[in-house]
Amino acid sequence: MNRLPPGPSRRRGPRPLALHLMLAAWRATAAAATAPCSPASSNGSTRSSGASRRWRSDEAAAQAEALARRLAASGHDPAEFGAAVIRELARQDRALIAGIAAYRRHPWQRTLADPPALWAEGGSRLLDYGATASLPAGAKVLLVVPSLVNRAHVLDLLEGGSMLRWLAGQGLRPLLLDWGWPGEVERRFTLTDYIAGRLERALAVAAAEAGGAVLLAGYCMGGLLALAAAQRRPDLVRALAVLATPWDFHAGDPGRARALAAALPLWEPALAFAEALPVDLLQVLFAALDPFGVAAKYRAFARLDPDHPRARLFVALEDWLNDGVPLAAPVARECLAGWYGRNEPARGLWRIAGLPVDPGAVRRPAFVAVPGRDRIVPPESALPLARALPGAVLHRPIAGHIGMAAGSGAEAALWRPLADWASAL
Repeated sequence: MNRLPPGPSRRRGPRPLALHLMLAAWRATAAAATAPCSPASSNGSTRSSGASRRWRSDEAAAQAEALARRLAASGHDPAEFGAAVIRELARQDRALIAGIAAYRRHPWQRTLADPPALWAEGGSRLLDYGATASLPAGAKVLLVVPSLVNRAHVLDLLEGGSMLRWLAGQGLRPLLLDWGWPGEVERRFTLTDYIAGRLERALAVAAAEAGGAVLLAGYCMGGLLALAAAQRRPDLVRALAVLATPWDFHAGDPGRARALAAALPLWEPALAFAEALPVDLLQVLFAALDPFGVAAKYRAFARLDPDHPRARLFVALEDWLNDGVPLAAPVARECLAGWYGRNEPARGLWRIAGLPVDPGAVRRPAFVAVPGRDRIVPPESALPLARALPGAVLHRPIAGHIGMAAGSGAEAALWRPLADWASAL
């Protein structure tokens, strides 16, 4: 298998690195503590014990049982389970370090140039992805709203892997609201400032460019922002698409949502100092959704040929993930306390400029994409929004949160269904 030669690191990540290494070490310590107690009997069947139950906090339980079955099937004494666990942990640690090192040395760099901007305000820009495309007369304008906590270019990731450029090739005119880095003004913004202010002004520019109401789409958190804007300005919105967008923040695991909200006092010193929630703290919150996922994907990356297209896609996505954007302190408080803590959207308590955000009031054609393998926005959180939007078209791809929009199967998972819906309006 090809391996990159030793060399200097080209990038940071995974961020925060210390957290992911500590999680891997914690997992290994917990696993090693179970080593004296084999989860398999001498005939290969599994049994429970207090120690083995501790493994069941993550995928290590299944790995332990599979390891014990392999030992029993090969005629080894189950007492060898402990030594086998230690060897497997050492192998996984080596694979994790190898994956991180290979990622940091990988030569790929994003080279796509941004299209021209139709409008700018503060650090935000409205990028026109139809400017360089051969579009038919009267092409439908699609304004896309990304999340506030990640760079907007996940929807324009790399050559051959850009949702927005692909949509332009299908005859739509995509405009991307790139929120940009929050400056001194934006760090005092509330969600009302972002939605009733900056987003509505960008929407007005898009509608003027289109000569009428436009299609409005929001990805992840951007779907909530787009929904609120569509309710407030139906004169500017022809149809609404919400993509992997949460609504019921307590669906599935309310305890986890409340725990995220309960951590808000811990972040207050950082919020007061920076007037924003820093990127590394945002990464900690995302890690809480899948504590061992980062280590698992870097172990898998260690096995990839660095020249394979999958390796380039992995690096592109990780570069994007590790190049996040701070979240304005007032917005961070609204989201953590209001959305995660009190579940205000699903309870009808979330307000923008005093107006309750009500999906039932959005009387426009709607498209709701709910990926089935989403760990960031679980399907049970997103599906209530599909039910609340009158007559919404529900699309349920077998994909993950990011893979649906920017993965190797994204064209089939989202791009083409979204283009077909827009064309049929």
